[in-house]
Amino acid sequence: MNNATWDLSVFYESFQDPALREDMQKIAGMSKKTDEILASDKSAEEKLADALNASIDLNNTLMNAYGFIELSLSTDANNPEALKYLDEMSNLMVDVQVASGKITRYIGSLENLNEIIEKSDFLKTHEFYLQEAYESAKHMLPEEMEKWVLKLSLNGADAFAKLRDRLMGNHTVELNGESLPLPAVRGMAYDPDPAVRKAAYEAEIKSYKKVETPMAYCLSSIKGQAITLCEIKGYPDNLTQQLTESRMDMETLNAMLTAIREYLPVFRKYLKKKAELLGHKNGLPFYDLFAPMGEISKTYTADEAHALLVDVFTKVSPDMGAFIDYAFNNRWIDMYPKEGKAGGAFCAGFHNKKISRVLTNFVGSFSDVSTLAHELGHAWHNKCMENVPVLLTDAPMPLAETASIFNETLLSHVVLSQADAKTRFTILEMSLMEATQTIVDIYSRFVFEKNVFEARKTHIPTADELNQMMLDAQMEAYGDGLDPDVRHSGMWLCKSHYYSTGLHFYNFPYAFGHLFGLGVFGKYLEEGADFLPKYNALLAACGSAKVADVAMSVGIDIRSADYWRSALDVISKNVDEFISLADENK
Repeated sequence: MNNATWDLSVFYESFQDPALREDMQKIAGMSKKTDEILASDKSAEEKLADALNASIDLNNTLMNAYGFIELSLSTDANNPEALKYLDEMSNLMVDVQVASGKITRYIGSLENLNEIIEKSDFLKTHEFYLQEAYESAKHMLPEEMEKWVLKLSLNGADAFAKLRDRLMGNHTVELNGESLPLPAVRGMAYDPDPAVRKAAYEAEIKSYKKVETPMAYCLSSIKGQAITLCEIKGYPDNLTQQLTESRMDMETLNAMLTAIREYLPVFRKYLKKKAELLGHKNGLPFYDLFAPMGEISKTYTADEAHALLVDVFTKVSPDMGAFIDYAFNNRWIDMYPKEGKAGGAFCAGFHNKKISRVLTNFVGSFSDVSTLAHELGHAWHNKCMENVPVLLTDAPMPLAETASIFNETLLSHVVLSQADAKTRFTILEMSLMEATQTIVDIYSRFVFEKNVFEARKTHIPTADELNQMMLDAQMEAYGDGLDPDVRHSGMWLCKSHYYSTGLHFYNFPYAFGHLFGLGVFGKYLEEGADFLPKYNALLAACGSAKVADVAMSVGIDIRSADYWRSALDVISKNVDEFISLADENK
């Protein structure tokens, strides 16, 4: 694949591009512009329209400048120019957030907001955004404190988040006499050689000793600040705050978690069977969670992954297939692991340019192909929002995974439908392996983060405490499916989601997304091609309605535990088939 790195010149030619400096100055002027809008003697209707237009302009400018900086750092954590601009942007964001806060407070002060909205088609288009801002105003920092709290954060949680990124972006693992990037070593978990998997796991765990103390302070400081801000804003706890900001309710979360807990024994049954097949007697050791199984040991080149994905998605939707082909051919994807590159994978969308950028750490496994499908699902979601006003494109965490899980499920479904028994066994196991991560491992991360927040209320947990919390959370989730002596104490170090300063509990949305994606895919199987317009409409609506309302638009009641049980039943049947195929091949 000749286009294995992404093209960032669509934003700016380089950090010396005058257009970048112009955009930074534009961002810096947002606070003054907001004051002028709100101080004018125009009518409330006109002020609201001016404020929304200013927010739209700012949003588009931030996409360019902040996106360019963050994408540059994600592939080179040591880029000195990007780091310098990130510091400058962090300082600018204080004034930006203060300005945004002024607009939100103004909206919250309008007792006759509904009447004002009715006077303008432009405002009607943005009604959901305005109503949400009205409610958000009730949970804002006191105006006289906001700027100073945000400035303090630059030297508090924000600084610790940057430190975390530098530490892990440069983290290397000593293995077989070589110093290797962490993503490359973690990728060895999929290696067909059991000795390689075990050695990589042991080297990874050992490597964390050199960073676990500063990482513990990073995590504790970020969560400590989050607890304080949550209290100031008047939320009962951080989980409630995150649910509110995610447009989701506790009734939905509890329904989903109830069903997940009921089905944990199903996943443990799968894990114990996999352990048995690999010759383990005390549950599956963590280093074999991703062990490839079956007689198919095929790996994929980037070109083969490209061809497979285009073929699969074109048969379902020519538009989807053409879209994926375009992404590969136009350098939307940065493919391979390297030192200084962020681990894992992500997709960043840029509404103003109608493009996305995808980062992966591709080493050739089917799981890597599935990851590409997943991230390109996010990109398709972004495409479906192209004609939606930019202020209505912010999909909440739970719905943000809908298209990505749909893509993963579709890829697995198509490959399974064409497979013989041996191939079916292998692909089915891969699907269960991924489902175990998005349900069971995600549940362990949810439990871990709840316990970190609880502990942080009284003290700063040490690295040893955090390691034990992770092991305990894995025991609660995996039970006897995992070997109790070979779990992964360092999962809190390598997962970046824990270290977001403004986004906590970024774990349950993956379980939600997986199970909701199964439900949406089930609707597709029932209705066929006729469902695709409804699916695309659902994706387009993700930023302009509550989660439950978006789900109900395709007939799914997410407040009912029975819905989640029905989605988990799909996985349960796959487990039964996996075990049956395994026993037949003995």
